[in-house]
Amino acid sequence: MVMRIAAVGDVHMDEDVVGRFRPALEELPRHADVLLLAGDLTRHGTEAEARCVAREFGGLGVPVVTVLGNHDYHCNEVPQVLRVLEDAGITVLEGTGTVLELPAGRLGVAGAKGFGGGFAGRSASEFGEPEMKSFVRTTRVVAETLGAALRSLECDTLVALTHYSPVPDTLLGEPPEIYPFLGSYLLGQAIDSAPTALAVHGHAHAGSERGTTPGGVHVRNVAHPVIKQAYSVYIVGEQHQEEPGFRFAGLG
Repeated sequence: MVMRIAAVGDVHMDEDVVGRFRPALEELPRHADVLLLAGDLTRHGTEAEARCVAREFGGLGVPVVTVLGNHDYHCNEVPQVLRVLEDAGITVLEGTGTVLELPAGRLGVAGAKGFGGGFAGRSASEFGEPEMKSFVRTTRVVAETLGAALRSLECDTLVALTHYSPVPDTLLGEPPEIYPFLGSYLLGQAIDSAPTALAVHGHAHAGSERGTTPGGVHVRNVAHPVIKQAYSVYIVGEQHQEEPGFRFAGLG
């Protein structure tokens, strides 16, 4: 048995975007068993924009699981954003996990926004000024909670969901100077600490789709500017097949 996992990130919803994804999303139950949203659901993190997300991604006929992204924090309305999303039946993770009973078995999803810091050999360290220590400590704590959530889930298939990237592979195409602001190797270590089958993230609009953690976990950058479609479908099972997803009119 295989699990069909649809994913997209960085949809940056507002009133002028509502309805553009929906035609393809209406077909989602035919092609996938779950939809993962990899953060940056809104443009500025307002409650009004969250209502747009709820209208577009609520009531799809499959479970929808998300993490927030940096844009979703901008206006300091996170509690209101969370309430709107959860009222629409969207599960929001942050250092937490959920187990979904799907036709092919139990899918465990652990999620966290993540944070920056860079990658092995070119990363910031928890040393020096308080500001630098605080920056790296944030990533370390988030990675630790993600790893703990992954290891806690009893399921048949395990997936990690973040906004920031756990590997540099999926950042190819972005300026190397901003890699430390796009992800951290600590997230990759957390993902490798559990029997994770797939990791999906967003954030890197000019990056590449495919990568692999040092431990061999498949990583996919599902930022909408990268996949250029309403979602991509990843078939997780014996052959780890992938479907190209389904385009929607007016975008891509």
